[in-house]
Amino acid sequence: MTCAELVELVTAFLDGALDPETERRFVDHLAVCDGCDIYVEQLRRTIAEAGQVEPEKLSAETRDRLLEAFRAFPREL
Repeated sequence: MTCAELVELVTAFLDGALDPETERRFVDHLAVCDGCDIYVEQLRRTIAEAGQVEPEKLSAETRDRLLEAFRAFPREL
């Protein structure tokens, strides 16, 4: 599996939605690629933290900056 393939599949992996063979290839890649391992861990942390955010308490500026960052994220990889 390449790094680009892993990025395409990361959401399905975190949701537990990969078929067993693809999940094995994903995990095997993580075992040998520090960059992807860090990337997946950062996503896990982001999801955990974001799950605690109360959107109605965010300022309009903060909400706009977050949306801008999420929209730009895939292009920055």
